[in-house]
Amino acid sequence: MEFSFKFISQLLTSGLPLLSSWNPGENHKACLTLKSNLKLENTTVIDVSYVPAGSKVSTLGTCAKTADVNVPLCRVQFSTKTTDTSVVHAEAWLPDEWYGRFLGTGNGGLGGCIDYPNLDYGSALHFATVGSNNGHDGGSGSPFLGHPEVINDFAFRAIHVETVIGKQIVEAYYGRPHSKSYYLGCSTGGRQGTQAALKFPEDFDGIIAGAPATDFNHLVHWTNILASYVGAPAPDSSPAFIPPELWKTVAAEVMRQCDGLDGVLDGIVTEPDACDFRPEALLCRSGAALDACLTPPQVEALRKIYSPLYGSDSELLYPRFDPGAEPSDIFNGQFPDRSKEWVQYAVLNDTDFDFRHYGAKQAVQMDSINPGGIATFDGDLSAFRDRGGKFLTYHGRIDSASAFSSLPQPHTERFPPDYRLRQFEARVRPRRLHPWDAVPGCVLPTLPRPRHGSLHIRPRRSAFWVRLSLRSTMASDVVTGSFGPNPTRSTRARIIFFLPWWTGSKAMLRRMQLLERQKMGRRVHTVGIRIEAFGIPWKARSGVRCSDDRERPKCNPINLLFFCFVPALFARC
Repeated sequence: MEFSFKFISQLLTSGLPLLSSWNPGENHKACLTLKSNLKLENTTVIDVSYVPAGSKVSTLGTCAKTADVNVPLCRVQFSTKTTDTSVVHAEAWLPDEWYGRFLGTGNGGLGGCIDYPNLDYGSALHFATVGSNNGHDGGSGSPFLGHPEVINDFAFRAIHVETVIGKQIVEAYYGRPHSKSYYLGCSTGGRQGTQAALKFPEDFDGIIAGAPATDFNHLVHWTNILASYVGAPAPDSSPAFIPPELWKTVAAEVMRQCDGLDGVLDGIVTEPDACDFRPEALLCRSGAALDACLTPPQVEALRKIYSPLYGSDSELLYPRFDPGAEPSDIFNGQFPDRSKEWVQYAVLNDTDFDFRHYGAKQAVQMDSINPGGIATFDGDLSAFRDRGGKFLTYHGRIDSASAFSSLPQPHTERFPPDYRLRQFEARVRPRRLHPWDAVPGCVLPTLPRPRHGSLHIRPRRSAFWVRLSLRSTMASDVVTGSFGPNPTRSTRARIIFFLPWWTGSKAMLRRMQLLERQKMGRRVHTVGIRIEAFGIPWKARSGVRCSDDRERPKCNPINLLFFCFVPALFARC
């Protein structure tokens, strides 16, 4: 059974009323009347303006001075008072050509910045798109000091507020409610999406929670401990400090030891869990140049970095740093600002804490206090599932501040059997509505970035995924990516395999890889992806061959990780 992209496009657009029949004058007039007509609970409309395509607009807050607007739209800026001591600032971008869909967006880091690039991105794809500052201005954690309600906005409330008020604005402007609602966020935004599904299951029909930092406190603790391994906060007096130029040597040695584990030398550690990196290979020998080798304290620091982090009671707190994700600014000799500020302002409420004494005690304090319920573990997704919601998450493997412990992974010798699987299942249940992707060699912004890998989220495809109520799907239906520091034609060609992640069967993967290489030639690179699709196991198989630009119209070979649009519809996939 064959389907073309033309057929897919017809499905995506069929039955979707547009407002493109409006003329610019009518749009402008309808937009400007919103300021006087909107009556929203605890909400002040700051400004309403009609913005032509190709404009640059000034922004709320201090994070950015201007933002691009690529389609004509109505821009609504508003603030909502959440308590007597907290307020959320947000914007709704309402495109002239609207497909009836609502898109909420998240934040990153300590999350005080409206995500203007994603507001523009969503509205350009005909979504009525809303984003907020998450209850405070700027990327610093200082607004948390002495303000628990501001922390609550950051932890769980702001996304709900932007969604509830945003949907009312959408209905007031277009004269009808949205047909479906979606959420898009990465890192902190991924955690926010998870929290939305747990606490507010009615808010969204489909959630894309990229690299979700659900284990937030342990992530903060882990990055602080990693920094301490290399001498933070006093690198000049630490024999373990590794200067930036030596990190290039470390990265090269990681590639030398582990790049070829998948049989392809492409500058990517495709299977970081299989990489048993041995830093002693970098020990300085007699007469060696000190700028190209490591001292014993530096080697010991690397051993700690590439080992799991355990707590004071020998419990596993966080996985190891992924080989292949170096170098990282975590290792610049100072505690990362965001991790440091979360401890100072949100956990300890103490600006004078001496980070020379940072250690396991602070992890215990973070677990005990858990400001705002930031550790997004409790509860399950049953209510979200029962109303037909879809939840999708993914993660890359060169994310230096990795939230990877929040996701299920196959068992390795470094961890107790099924530890991460149990850890994950205990936090977000049930499994059957939760596709998962681990993408080798990708960082995970929600928009493309010029780094070793990039992902591009496709809200329209997530809309298709939700609208058809597919019982099985893949994260890669709505996520595309590029691999390698310098993608070339030889590294674009890929055969993708699907394995249920709960088996962790690398032997099966390698057998399939060998067979495909014999068929297709060595120039075809093979990537193993482990996926759970609503609890339906995908058998190990090969399916999408993009080794030639002309070979299959269902493939996009231009530097993209592109599996199949909807696997359930393609017999040959």
